[in-house]
Amino acid sequence: MDGRSMNTTAEVPRGLAGVVVTETELGDVRGREGFYHYRQYSAVELAASRTFEDVWHLMFRGSLPADAAERAAFAAEIAPLRRLPDAVRDALPALARATALSGPLAGLRTALSLLGASAGFRPVYDIDPGRRAADALAACAAVPTLLTALHRLGQGLEPVEPRADLPYAANYLYMLTGREPDPVKARAVERYLISTVDHGFNASTFTARVIASTGADVAAALTGAIGALSGPLHGGAPSRALDTLDAIGTAERIEPWIRERVLAGDRIMGFGHPVYRTEDPRSRMLREIALGFGGPLVDFAVEVERRVEQILAELKPGRELHTNVEFYAGVVMELCGLPREMFTPTFCAARVVGWSANILEQAADSKIIRPAARYAGPTPPEPVPALG
Repeated sequence: MDGRSMNTTAEVPRGLAGVVVTETELGDVRGREGFYHYRQYSAVELAASRTFEDVWHLMFRGSLPADAAERAAFAAEIAPLRRLPDAVRDALPALARATALSGPLAGLRTALSLLGASAGFRPVYDIDPGRRAADALAACAAVPTLLTALHRLGQGLEPVEPRADLPYAANYLYMLTGREPDPVKARAVERYLISTVDHGFNASTFTARVIASTGADVAAALTGAIGALSGPLHGGAPSRALDTLDAIGTAERIEPWIRERVLAGDRIMGFGHPVYRTEDPRSRMLREIALGFGGPLVDFAVEVERRVEQILAELKPGRELHTNVEFYAGVVMELCGLPREMFTPTFCAARVVGWSANILEQAADSKIIRPAARYAGPTPPEPVPALG
């Protein structure tokens, strides 16, 4: 008796759009309102008033640090975990060479698997919540070190060891460049990182939870999430959005360039979002940060945004199409000196905290995620033909 006759399947939209698959206490996205939150707090407000470590504490421990002492204690817990085990550090040069054409995000998939194996990560099904949280904390702390080391090795440079005295974002920039960053730029990057920690049940978060639901270890679930993030329809667009500005080039070319692509049915990178039906609040915040820096790139980006929205409103009436997080994220990261090949890896350095919080939440529920598919091939059973 098949699943349909047993009445165990249900028709759902393609891509599971709008389908509720579980409950979560970690946050939500309210697309029609242009609002999203981490637990009970506005993510944008957190980015404006708190540190990355505070938000990490919120996602992992369920609350913001109550005072400076609790904040310092959490930072002190994280700092030693930034250093890589010798076995992982020694393998990075060969890994950087092997992924030279693919970049640090591809290298991170293998490096994180190696870290989990080297550290003895065990299946979440077999360990208690304390050990799961310790594994997740270690993985999150190591990701910026892995990413920056792979990038520098790919450029023919030696990796820079992490500094325990620097906050998460500043340490990330320090390991990337070898120089202590300008505080204004470090704070701009920190606000971006906070704003991208979590964002509902996006493809990579759902992937992490599916893998965690099998009972696999934290590194396995994170590796799957990174694979999902690498797709250009998910996290791979910040540099592509900036490439769009380069391709347009001048204000006089905005109109013909955009019209040609919209009429051809091409997607304009940096515009539109599958959830938001109004302005993306992350884009609004990043625009504000960009305007604080000012300069020709920012002026051009603002003008492109204005003209693209006008053209889209004309050619696609009735649809709300605005800039998404990638558009101004690319501008801000460019202004802060990050190389374009590190834009999506930088997104990953933030989202790993959200993925891990989701992994820990999913691990508390031993039910495996196993949806059904509707078969659409030739009618079975057919006789197996004899070999002619």
